[in-house]
Amino acid sequence: MPKAAVYNVSGEQVNEMELKDSVFGVKINEHAMHQVVKNQLANKRQGTKSTLTRAEVRGGGRKPWRQKGTGRARHGTIRSPIWVGGGVAFAPKSRDFSYTLPKKLKRIAMKSALSSKVASEQIRVLEELKLDAPKTKEMANILKSLDAGKKALIVITDNDEAIVRSAKNIPGVQTASVNTLNVYDILKYDHFIITKDAVERVEEVYA
Repeated sequence: MPKAAVYNVSGEQVNEMELKDSVFGVKINEHAMHQVVKNQLANKRQGTKSTLTRAEVRGGGRKPWRQKGTGRARHGTIRSPIWVGGGVAFAPKSRDFSYTLPKKLKRIAMKSALSSKVASEQIRVLEELKLDAPKTKEMANILKSLDAGKKALIVITDNDEAIVRSAKNIPGVQTASVNTLNVYDILKYDHFIITKDAVERVEEVYA
């Protein structure tokens, strides 16, 4: 059973907690993580691009010149893609890039991502994280004491406005609750900072 040191906001180790093998100690499945990250990025795409085809460009209803006898190349419309002002060949159109994946695959990918953070010793478990008011400087000091580096994901149980706003203006830092935690964010950030309560909630959900 994997173990993780528990720190306070001053960066001092105060305890140690055991993590569930079924969530934080599974065999890392890189293929599943790749599939889920690819799916997340595809689902984020807006797909609102659109240009006009030769059928949609205004004008060009009359043949520019007669078919034979002019010495010039034959043309049927001035809105052909090879003309200036013509339509676009194979024009990109609005489309939905999103697709679904099996729930089982998503769970495997999530467990693999969490286990990869434990295996690479990039996880920091906080005994408690509470701020009376939004204070960016205070949050920056906490991250510095935890040796969190320049890219860190802070995971809390619920959406605490003081914590979210405190971390919002720090470059390379993002907050997430247990409900919004996803594979892409876990892998994107170098350090995974999670409260003890959030660890227990994650284990409840994914065990």
